[in-house]
Amino acid sequence: MTLVDRDRADALPGGGNARARYRRILRFAAWHLAVTWWFELFLPKVGLRRIAESNRARRMRSFAQRFHALAVELGGLMIKVGQFMSSRLDVLPPEITTELEGLQDEVPPVPFHEIRALAEAELGAPLEAVFAAVDETPIAAASLGQAHRAKLLAGNAADTGLSSVVFKVQRPGIGAIVDIDLAALRRVGGWLGRIRIVSDRADVPSLIREFAQISLEEIDYLNEAANSERFAADFAGDARVTVPEVVWERTTRRVLTLEDVTAIKITDAEGLKVAGIDPGEVAPVFASVMFDQLFTNGFFHADPHPGNIFVTPSTDSGDRPWKLTFIDFGMMGEVPATTRSGLRKLLIAAASRDGKGLVDAISDVGVLMPSADKPELERAMTQLFARFGGMGFAELREVDPREFRDFGAEFGTVVRSLPFQLPENFLLIIRAMSLTSGVCSSLDTRFNLWDSVEPYAAQLLRDERGNLAKDVAAQALDAASLAVRLPKRLDALVTHIEDGSLQVKNRRLEQQLARLIRTAQRAVAVLIFGAILIAGSVVRSDDAVLGNTLMIGSVVPLLFGWWAGRRRG
Repeated sequence: MTLVDRDRADALPGGGNARARYRRILRFAAWHLAVTWWFELFLPKVGLRRIAESNRARRMRSFAQRFHALAVELGGLMIKVGQFMSSRLDVLPPEITTELEGLQDEVPPVPFHEIRALAEAELGAPLEAVFAAVDETPIAAASLGQAHRAKLLAGNAADTGLSSVVFKVQRPGIGAIVDIDLAALRRVGGWLGRIRIVSDRADVPSLIREFAQISLEEIDYLNEAANSERFAADFAGDARVTVPEVVWERTTRRVLTLEDVTAIKITDAEGLKVAGIDPGEVAPVFASVMFDQLFTNGFFHADPHPGNIFVTPSTDSGDRPWKLTFIDFGMMGEVPATTRSGLRKLLIAAASRDGKGLVDAISDVGVLMPSADKPELERAMTQLFARFGGMGFAELREVDPREFRDFGAEFGTVVRSLPFQLPENFLLIIRAMSLTSGVCSSLDTRFNLWDSVEPYAAQLLRDERGNLAKDVAAQALDAASLAVRLPKRLDALVTHIEDGSLQVKNRRLEQQLARLIRTAQRAVAVLIFGAILIAGSVVRSDDAVLGNTLMIGSVVPLLFGWWAGRRRG
């Protein structure tokens, strides 16, 4: 293959080059990893930790700003990476997540002739033979796809009962771009996995797999169409919600045709008022619908930003005056039975102010990695319960916000210092809740999410009351069993004390002892190093060979002392 042939093979839509894109991402990552290594690993080792700490926040913000610019320039999955990173409050510092919160699909639209070519190849016919009319001006252009309005042909309109539709088409070549970006991310993930300070805190390969799965599902429009119908079935008969119908005859993996349900954007307060709709009444209904998805249906919209929800005035005087219309079902989440069980345990532990039980429940749902220092987190949870545990939702609203901020800063530091990450389900739940809270607050500045959380939390506890009773019974049975075995165990304990075979294990004491042993080993090694070095320098004047041998040999205890200091207990 000639150089020209390779360049053609590597060409991307819009004149880009696959290899250049791949190398651009890797260069960006390598540079910032090197900077992080220098400040976070090397400088502290040579006694310059204060320098690293003094400019850490500025460096983190600078990285986020540079990544924001790179993502907007490259498009593709890089924008999705930024959006994904902005929601990883569990593993990334706030300087990064805050800067990337506003990252949107800031990409120019694809020329219509390219959209036409892809759509016709997918549908197997000219657009004029598929649609009665097509608006060449896009109504939305994102990093992965682009949407246009169209009219169905008379025959199709009669069959479907629809006339106006929106057909969504993938950006040409996005599949190749996604493959390149994922390959680069896996390479970067491999680098990160070799850095102990990173691997101790986060399962990087798991994060990459999670992101890849979400991204590949988003560019499969057949998957999105199926999600749309499942969501519609969940809310069938619910007067609060409506979902666009899918035109399956005009839908493929890369083209999705839906009923045109464009209406008033949910955060368009002025538009709502003109339509006679009170924005303050929309907020609690939207929150209620989102909680129904999370706690009742177990299948929820994980990207409920304002562009994906409309408020549709009703034309039927006997129905509700308006409905919530959801679109874009590419990113959906599920709350499986195991997660529901974990949430139940979390609620039980929180209700009893049991810090250890709460940490155990968090561990059960996969939030804590095996290397986590659970006692440290248990202490943080105990402090949380001690300060706020006895307060109901109404009382929490009366607490000085500064107290929450102070505790949040203290607790956030503890959390970020632990090997702690959220499983995918929790990540999407938190993302959905964060967006829900933001939308509701924009509709009504006085809106408090606790008002909507409270009835669902109470209902969940009522639903789980039978399971709670079983848990209490099981605990009582365990206590009774322990009481029966206690005399025999006490007798065995006294026997061990008498014969001197009792062993006591204290993890903190063992760690301190290990550190003391390493310090002693280091001190002995340094003394031996000094003695041999001095001896060599004295002998060298009379016997150069022996003197040089001793001086060179002094390096051995020095290296041993360095190695002993690096070992972990």
